[in-house]
Amino acid sequence: MNAMRSCLLLLFAATLSAQQFDFPDHSTAALPALARQVLQTYDGDSRFHLQIVAGDYSSALASLDQLRARRDPALAAWMDRQYEIDARAKEKPLPFDEAYRAAFREVVEPMPGVPAALLVRAMDADPQVFSFDRFLATDLDRQKGKTTITLADAVALLRDFDIAQTYRDAAPLVKALIAEDDARRYVIDRDVAVKTKDGATLCTLVVRPRNVQRTPALLEFTIYVPSNIDWVRLSASYGYAAVQSLARGKGCSPDRPMPYEHDASDAATVIDWIAAQPWSDGRVGMYGGSYSGFTAFAAAKRMPKALKAIAVGAAAAPGIDVPMEGNVVWNFVYPWPFFTTDNKTNDDAVYNDSARWTRLNQQWYASGRAYRDLDKIDGTPNPIFDKWIAHPDYDAYWQSMIPYRDEFARIDIPVLQTAGYYYGGPGAAVYYMTQHQKYNRRAQHYLLIGPYDHFGAQHGVVNLLGRSFAMISGYTIDPVAMLDLEALRYAFFDWVLKNALRPELLADKVNYEVTGANVWKHAPAIDAMSSRKMRLYLSGDRLTSQPLTASTALKVDLSDRSDVKRESVGGAVLDKVVDTWNGLKFVSDPLPFATELSGLFSGALAFTTNKKDFDFEIDLYELTRDGAYIQLAPFWTRASNASDLTHRRLLAPGKRLHLPFKAVRLMSRQLAAGSRVVAVLTVIKAPDRQINYGTGKDVNDATIQDAGAPLEIRWFGDSYIDLPLGN
Repeated sequence: MNAMRSCLLLLFAATLSAQQFDFPDHSTAALPALARQVLQTYDGDSRFHLQIVAGDYSSALASLDQLRARRDPALAAWMDRQYEIDARAKEKPLPFDEAYRAAFREVVEPMPGVPAALLVRAMDADPQVFSFDRFLATDLDRQKGKTTITLADAVALLRDFDIAQTYRDAAPLVKALIAEDDARRYVIDRDVAVKTKDGATLCTLVVRPRNVQRTPALLEFTIYVPSNIDWVRLSASYGYAAVQSLARGKGCSPDRPMPYEHDASDAATVIDWIAAQPWSDGRVGMYGGSYSGFTAFAAAKRMPKALKAIAVGAAAAPGIDVPMEGNVVWNFVYPWPFFTTDNKTNDDAVYNDSARWTRLNQQWYASGRAYRDLDKIDGTPNPIFDKWIAHPDYDAYWQSMIPYRDEFARIDIPVLQTAGYYYGGPGAAVYYMTQHQKYNRRAQHYLLIGPYDHFGAQHGVVNLLGRSFAMISGYTIDPVAMLDLEALRYAFFDWVLKNALRPELLADKVNYEVTGANVWKHAPAIDAMSSRKMRLYLSGDRLTSQPLTASTALKVDLSDRSDVKRESVGGAVLDKVVDTWNGLKFVSDPLPFATELSGLFSGALAFTTNKKDFDFEIDLYELTRDGAYIQLAPFWTRASNASDLTHRRLLAPGKRLHLPFKAVRLMSRQLAAGSRVVAVLTVIKAPDRQINYGTGKDVNDATIQDAGAPLEIRWFGDSYIDLPLGN
């Protein structure tokens, strides 16, 4: 059956590519005629877009009804209704503005709270962020010099034209209509000033369902200042008192912004304030992603009485995965203090000036100057970043920001983390969970992790318009992992705060999708994802099951800057190449049968070196029989901190050393029979991260003059990697 379906899909795709339509006039005025041509052939999900462009609004509405009947009911309740509003308006014998207002009210007013909130959030989407006009321009550029257009290109062009036109027509009207609907459904208090004990002001937004007296509250505490209330409204639509509080110095706060340092006490202050309000039932849940995921754990460090649950995605952990991981600092974090502290909102212009930051990286790298000179090279002081790198180990400065050791024992509330295997995670997720379970053996801590990146780990695979993306960086996501993680978050809160059933997917503490197997599995702890290991030794250029006497030499000239503009190869989740610059590649024999790797890989490196330190990275891949590389997990660290982030232990040059390590990023994949395991072991030396010259001095102070002789490492054949075999 699946084979037949695949054949039909291939046949349909070939038909889309082969069929041609006359299209000599590339102006938008010619699009209605093109739409009428294409509609004689095309009957796919975008048919309603084409009918709107063709001016056949009643047929478009009928097509939308048919499409909704085929969709998941939760999505069908709101997805694409902005086009229904547009079609209804254009069908009415009224001036467009008047007709649009009437159509909006006809569609939105009868809708229940959650689908209405999702719809108006989609309608309030920034066209520039979603690149509606850019997609349309690209479609038109593709037709330059052509007099015909394929069916596939015609459908894409007509769909993108309708989307761009719908948002353009609605732009002057939609915000006022949303505000009108909000006033009917919610009580909204903006710029509420919450005072801290030390006299700072926290600017707070509250959105509450009308006609609800006392209810649990959901709080997001963030340093990012949004331009609207879309995210807060969604929490209120689920029946919660929704609160968004900004870090001190943001929004209406007159104070000076300072990331991380005050958030634990400030978030606890807001929680206490919420519990004292007449609309609160005294229970607060915290949610958020990235920075606002960090603030939820920061608040838990104080454990205010009213805090009853946490649900976060890709939560940051200062000192653990930002601005450094394995105590190696990333340059991409350098512009972030400007973005978050230059003004009361977000300094997008500075943050998005990629040319400036690329130039800074390359100038610093080429100059060989000390890492702490980044702001001098840039020409703008960056005192927050300078303060961060003044704490190169995980010391008391970082430990004060999130729970540390015994402080985890006090966290006696349910915690949900969602995380992804790729890009921007899940190092902090692993840290938070393992520490919580270590210090509180009864921890109600749930982790859900799958094939997501930093943003996917917060929201899942459904974007604000309701569209699902089935691919991440070249890799096709398994169907079972096509989740809406926002919906899971509210189901979690409903379980904890409203006596609903626990979400079925949270069957145990660790809930992980085995990529390639299209299945979710469950374990009580991260280490329980596997019960045995496959040990592979680094022998020559091979990964072998037995240690060999062969050793492998690696030489890296730390003073060489000829690679300042080198473009790295590979890097996608699924790629045809891997980058071995300043490194070595080790390849296993083909696997005799399908093999699941689930958990954290670990190992030990046996070597000699001529330096007191170096920074290294190990990247694991599946190499398929057809030559594709699929990411498994990366790991990087400063060698002197590999066993302890809080204290540096320098290496002994010339002495045979044994360095144990354990990765912090989870993987779970079923490797196919015939695939090979690939490990790429590299020394970190590039314009985008610190350079450790191996002198033993503070890496921030070292310069190219400290490079001395090239770094030489001899890896011995008893070096090994332990791969966790799935249960």
